[in-house]
Amino acid sequence: MSTADRPSDRPVRVLVVDDQFLVRTGLVALLRAAPGTEVVGEAADGAEAVALAAATRPDVVLMDIRMPGMSGIEATERILAEAVDPAPRVLILTTFDLDEYVYGALRAGASGFLLKDAGPERLLAAVAAVHGGDALFAPAVTRRLVEAFTRVSHPAPADSGPPPGLDTLTGRETEVLRLVARGLTNAETADRLFISEATVKTHLNRAMSKLRLASRAQAVVLAYETGLVTPGDRGAG
Repeated sequence: MSTADRPSDRPVRVLVVDDQFLVRTGLVALLRAAPGTEVVGEAADGAEAVALAAATRPDVVLMDIRMPGMSGIEATERILAEAVDPAPRVLILTTFDLDEYVYGALRAGASGFLLKDAGPERLLAAVAAVHGGDALFAPAVTRRLVEAFTRVSHPAPADSGPPPGLDTLTGRETEVLRLVARGLTNAETADRLFISEATVKTHLNRAMSKLRLASRAQAVVLAYETGLVTPGDRGAG
């Protein structure tokens, strides 16, 4: 989760995964032309992506979500489970934002997602954002996606006890996780709790470490699925 082990003096190493040849080659060409970015490999399916991720140890994986054979969800799970620390950030590429496949990928540990029709500048900004461990790319869209599918498949627990799986967190770690899941940035969370932004990052990293979470997006999914945050809940108040 920490970016401390990710050297800042070398290019961002990217693995591109897409089963459509023209899409894949277009992404590769764009990334190769961008300063500070290095394409370490390209894969046409999930199985090839898993093998290449292990061999090349990229910083970021651009992962197509719908592919024949091994899907982007399964490939994401395998890559993150088998990765040597620091694990790569997985950025999902999708055609539809409210997509259950994308929800599954975020649940598996992907750091965020991007629509395939996003422009070149937005794509490069997204790669830089997830590589740096920043807040979710398009957090409002991510929240809508998570709400849409947790509302149906993972209704909030009816009892008033502590959400399952979160009892290892301190009170402050729980509160930081709750606000982040509501869509607040680190700066907004710091302002709400009257603490520094660095302290927010520390609490969030500790919470994610205790819960064995690979990404901030996965933390948001967990917060909804455990009932820590409920659909319709917002940062105000």
